[in-house]
Amino acid sequence: MISFDIFLAAAALTGVLAGPPSALSPDQGATRTGRSESDRAAMDAQREAARRDREDRRYEEGQEAIEEGAWQRAVTVFTDLAQSKGTRTDAAMYWRAYALDRMGQKAEALAATSELIKSYPKSKWINDAKALELQVRQTSGQPVRPEAEADEELKLLALQGLQHSAPEQAVPMLEKILLGSQSPRMKDRALFVLAQSNSPQARQVLANIARGGGNPDLQRRAIQFLGVNGGRESRELLAQIYESSSDVDTKRRILRAFAMSGERARVLAAATGEKVPELRAEAVQQLGVMGAHEELWQLYQKETSVDVKRRIIRSMQNGGSVDRLIELAKAEQNPELRRDVVRALGVTRSARTADVLLQIYSSDTNVDVRKQVVNALFIQENATALVALARKEQDITLKKEIVSRLSQMRSKVATDYMIEILSK
Repeated sequence: MISFDIFLAAAALTGVLAGPPSALSPDQGATRTGRSESDRAAMDAQREAARRDREDRRYEEGQEAIEEGAWQRAVTVFTDLAQSKGTRTDAAMYWRAYALDRMGQKAEALAATSELIKSYPKSKWINDAKALELQVRQTSGQPVRPEAEADEELKLLALQGLQHSAPEQAVPMLEKILLGSQSPRMKDRALFVLAQSNSPQARQVLANIARGGGNPDLQRRAIQFLGVNGGRESRELLAQIYESSSDVDTKRRILRAFAMSGERARVLAAATGEKVPELRAEAVQQLGVMGAHEELWQLYQKETSVDVKRRIIRSMQNGGSVDRLIELAKAEQNPELRRDVVRALGVTRSARTADVLLQIYSSDTNVDVRKQVVNALFIQENATALVALARKEQDITLKKEIVSRLSQMRSKVATDYMIEILSK
């Protein structure tokens, strides 16, 4: 009678066990073993975050097209974004109208601004849309001027010089640019000039924009300028805006600005005291980006929510906190969290993490945790360790899991092992 080892090897070599690579993804494996409610909630949150990331990348692609003067490409990108009905639909509608105007398609641009004003009467883009609509009506029938971009550059150079010699005259002009229908490049440069100024009037305009006095794109840039270029007073202003704002996106941007400027204490305060789960998650993520290993460790010790602890583990992974992850792998008693720690160690490739993973496999009695160790070693492409586990494993289910992973690896060690047991 054929041995089970030989059956596994033959099935793996012919692809019976492996199936398509996607069939053995960590997420689908978790589905087969049954997800807990917290697993499903975490996956939902990850999917939403991934959707927003895709939307952000697409929006940035459209902005790049605007910057390059690739108007048709910009229209295509922003039309797609507007039709997706995501969080930036109104912004996409504005920039589509802007690109249409720059292409000389005045009637289409007017229709686009009209649609935005009608569909989103409370949008933060309404003032920009109305300014653009007025400009389009004023220039209707006039040809598009290629020299307009050069004119903008000359105006900004003049304003920058005026800012140094007579800031009280330059600031109102810069503010007018920010609230008008000028190009994104010109508005960005106007913000930059304001950010470099020590003038109280300039700082006030920048603060107003950061509080939401312009469109969301300008607000995002103003917050970034205050975080990166500003000093203690600027960061204090951001803290005030954070406390007074109820807008989650604005607060997320401020947390990122704090991270860029090294404000660990403020980010940690949000991670420990913020009531909005999304913002707590953002703060935890930024601590990982900042490499705040000890802060994350302290936060983990005090935290009672399993979901937040899982986010901390991901931040430790992103921040490269290998020592703390190893410590958690040995000490954490919750099987769900141990699985997450093992997954994080799998992403971190090193001899140290491989040794720890093997120790966990040998000592842990939870089947799901041991399966996650197998998957982690698979991610590390550690065929040698997997073959060693397969040779020792007596449990049929676990052995099948290991050989299935080996069958997907382009490794001589894995192939030699399967041929070896077939030859017995």
